[in-house]
Amino acid sequence: QVQLVESGGGSAQTGGSLTLSCATASLKHDTTKTMGWSMGWFRRAPGKEREKVAAIDSLAAIEYADSVKGRFSISRDAAQTTLFLQMNSLKPEDTAMYYCAEVPVPELGIATMDVWTTFGYWGQGTQVTVSS
Repeated sequence: QVQLVESGGGSAQTGGSLTLSCATASLKHDTTKTMGWSMGWFRRAPGKEREKVAAIDSLAAIEYADSVKGRFSISRDAAQTTLFLQMNSLKPEDTAMYYCAEVPVPELGIATMDVWTTFGYWGQGTQVTVSS
């Protein structure tokens, strides 16, 4: 059973900050499992495709969408049970539903969007609204 629960969404002014959290309880936390997992944040704005915002893999490699580089920061706790997304210098175009996900793929290089979609576990999402 894999469960992901996001929190921390809400409203912010342009230039403001929000921190999203994602609590996970998944197979990867079973010490008998050796498979590495990647974790990530995605968002979907109205009328737009879902996009990957930031992701981190089992080797701690990190990727960011160009649109958030220098403003957002992804991190996780040592036990890999909680994923965070620190969002600074928010813009109205950051308004979207934000989802966390994890996938039993150890490296981001092989975690394509199709892999996330097909094999990933997803939370219900948390809304972020940035006003100008």
